[in-house]
Order: sequence, then C-alpha cells, then structure tokens
Amino acid sequence: MTPAKRKKQQVKLLPKSPTGIPGLDEITGGGLPKGRPTLVCGGAGCCKTLFALEFLINGATQYDEPGVFVAFEENAEELAQNVASLGFDLNDLIRQKKLIVDHVQIERSEIEETGEYDLEGLFIRLGHAIDTIGAKRVALDTIEVLFAALPNHTIIRAELQRLFRWLKNKGVTAIVTAERGNGTMTRFGLEEYVADCVILLDHRVTEQLSTRRLRIVKYRGSFHGTNEYPFLIGKDGISVLPITSLGLDYEVSRERISSGVKELDDMLDGKGFYRGSSILLSGTAGTGKTSLAAAFVDAACQRGERCLYFAFEESTSQIIRNMSSIGIDLAPHVKKGLLQFHMARPTLYGLEMHLVTMYDLIKEHKPDVVVLDPITDFFAIGTKAEVKATITRMIDLLKTNQTTALFTSFTSEEDSPDQSIVGVSSLIDAWISLRNLESNGERHRGLFILKSRGMAHSNQIRSYHLTDDGIKIGAVDLTGRQTQEAPQMYPLVFTEKQTE
Repeated sequence: MTPAKRKKQQVKLLPKSPTGIPGLDEITGGGLPKGRPTLVCGGAGCCKTLFALEFLINGATQYDEPGVFVAFEENAEELAQNVASLGFDLNDLIRQKKLIVDHVQIERSEIEETGEYDLEGLFIRLGHAIDTIGAKRVALDTIEVLFAALPNHTIIRAELQRLFRWLKNKGVTAIVTAERGNGTMTRFGLEEYVADCVILLDHRVTEQLSTRRLRIVKYRGSFHGTNEYPFLIGKDGISVLPITSLGLDYEVSRERISSGVKELDDMLDGKGFYRGSSILLSGTAGTGKTSLAAAFVDAACQRGERCLYFAFEESTSQIIRNMSSIGIDLAPHVKKGLLQFHMARPTLYGLEMHLVTMYDLIKEHKPDVVVLDPITDFFAIGTKAEVKATITRMIDLLKTNQTTALFTSFTSEEDSPDQSIVGVSSLIDAWISLRNLESNGERHRGLFILKSRGMAHSNQIRSYHLTDDGIKIGAVDLTGRQTQEAPQMYPLVFTEKQTE
C-alpha cells in the first residue's frame, strides 16, 4: 500500500512595498515589508531623513500610495528646501494631497515626567493624518526625540512596542528613523528588537575619502542581501549599488563588430569582437592602449553607433589631437553627438561616486560602446578588492544592456603579461596584451591575443606600428621591418575556439 501523497501547500509570500530606490529593491527582494514598520538607523550624515522622504515621495509619485511624514526636528519648509536640489517637489505633493508633512515640535525643557507617559496624543494626530489622505506609507523622523527626556527604559520599551504595534494595526508601511548609539545599533538599544526590518546606514571616511554604506541587519519573513552595499546621493536621489544583484541571465549576441584595425579583425577569426562583449587591452606605458581604444571607437561611430568614452588621464582636446596624428579623426563624431567624452581624475571623488556617475551617463546616453581608459587609475582611491567590485558591477551592467565595453589597463615591466592587475580577467571575454619588446638594439611594439571566448583567434605575437594612416599590424617577426610580402610570408595561425 503506497502512502498518500502529501498535498503541496502554496506558501503565501510576504507582501512588499517597493521603495523606488535603485538597487535597494533588488537587495530586499522587492522592497520593504508591506503593512509593517522598518527601522532605519545610523549616525549623523547617513541620509536617514532623505531615505525616509524618498520612500514616501516614490510611493506617492510612482505607486499611487499617499504618505505621511512626521518630523520631530525639521519643519515642512526646511524639508522641501533640502530635497529640492534632487528634483523632488515636496510642496506640489502636499498641494495634491498625496503627502502630509506634520512637524511635531517637542521642547525637552517643557517635558516633565508626571504620572503615566504614553503616546496616545501622537496616535490620534497621526491617525487623523492617515485617514485624511488615505495614506499607505508613514515615516517618523527621528524616534529619539519622543523619549529624550525619559530616563525609564521600561516605559520606553513598552511605548516603542505599542508604537510599532499601532503602525501594524493601521496597515501602513512605515519607516522609523533612529540615531545610532554607543556600542548599540540605536540610542536606546531597544528599537531593533521590535522592528520587522532593520536597515543600518553608515558614513565613514577612509584615507580622506568619504563613503556611505547600507546593510540589512534583519528582515523577518523574507530573504535579503546581507552584505554591506555602497550607496550615494546623486542628482536623482539615493542609489544603492549591489554587487550581487545583477544575475548572469543576460542575452548574448552572435553579431560581430570591427575592432577598427583590419589586421586585428583578421586575428579574431576575420570578423572582430562579439557585440556586447567585454574587452581588455593591457600593456605597459607607450604601447598604444588608448590608440587602439580610439580606433575601436572610430569604427563604431562610422557605423552610426553611439559611444561613451570615460578618460581618467587626458582631456578631450588632448585625445582628439593625439589621435589625429595617427589618422584617427574623432572630432566629427563629437560634433555629430555620436561620441561623448567624460573626463575626471580618479581622485575627484570615491569609487562609488565614479560608478554612479557612469551609471547615470550610460542611462542618459544609451551608448552602444563604452570605453574606460584606464581602469588601473582607480587604485589611487581604492583597494584591489574595491576596484574589482567596481569593475565587476560595470561589466554586469553593460552586459545586461548588451553594450560593448572596452577597458584599458596599465601593467608594469615587472608584471606578467598574462596577469590582470585589477583581477577581472575571468570576467573579460576578449583580452589583448600589448608590450614593448627589444630586438637588435631597437624597441618595438608587440601584440597578441591572450583569450577571445567563443571564436578562433591567432596565437601569434605580431608587431604593430602607429603610422600617419592608422594602426598597422605587421609580420610575426618583431624586427619592425615590414615588407609587402609579410602577410603572405607569415600566414595567421588560429587556435581552437575558446569556450571558457
């Protein structure tokens, strides 16, 4: 007798309220717990107030969920001025009755603990505001002000539990902000135990560079990312940068595009790179990394494609002038709007801000080709692990968008040519190594393909030259003395297709 099959019970997942904050909904698996309170804690300057406000603003503008913001420190006018620079019109939302900002002023000098202390007055006031506009979201900023004059932690714990229970019973998705304490997550060390979700914000300065980090300490009833994630305040508000959020399920293309150098295309199975692939050009100083990058961009623009070039060492005019000396004229592409340059020293700001800036520009211009020249300059502002994380995020973003990416990387004479300093070689689809070689008392440039996934490619080291008429890749011998018969004398040899 076979045992009866157990019926599968459909598990009801925890409903969530999307925050509308880029990256955060990916980390939380869809947003904050719907109809439950979330505690957002951190020290001064961690963006707790902005976090809570943006949650309400996005709810009102993107998800048709009105909100109530209860402020204990700043009034409505001050809050509106603070977020206006980010493009948020708080006063307009208030006029449309999509948002209520209630400033509750509590003077510590006027508080006297007599008899039983409770929050009944706050509940009545908050309940009226919720009912007035049918609010679905609530934010209280900050909770310490309510209990600043109370020394009795028993009362504080009881009223905190009562507050969080009241918010749950009202069915609103709430954010309660709290100051970080000494050695504790919050000043009273109690709030994190009664909240269903706890998000910790951190603002730190390392080697004179400021960074903000976010970590989800707990999230009852839901999976969530547990790492520390950098976040920034950009021109559109808060952006969270989760390294693990982007998956590997992006589409790939079989289309091939030219490298801009005919002989290099021949070395790549005669067809060039795959569209949407990631390409690394590594080499010592003076090997022509920027020149090959410029040839690649020039070919893309001639096909009518949009290109975005991030340069961290040279200005736009300097690159255009230098490339014109080898027959690559980038100026017409800039004039037509096909080629956009973004120039910035790496030390201008931290890695996260660089990444957000690149994200914003990519989103704005929607390029077909992106160049980062060189990525090794980021070592001036971050460790190897941090730089690798930044480049990994960028590679994942560009692959998801099917944007072809080319990165240049500086290597020293002592470094092995088949080792990437940044440590992203395993993420790269095609890797071309450039080097300076000496032969018979002369210095020459050599090029070879270390890897090119999914295609046959040459296994030879080829000499190449920067001429008035572009980049010319010559014979296998590295004497630098090209002859007309060199291509016939030294036929290309191809390896088996690389499928790693």
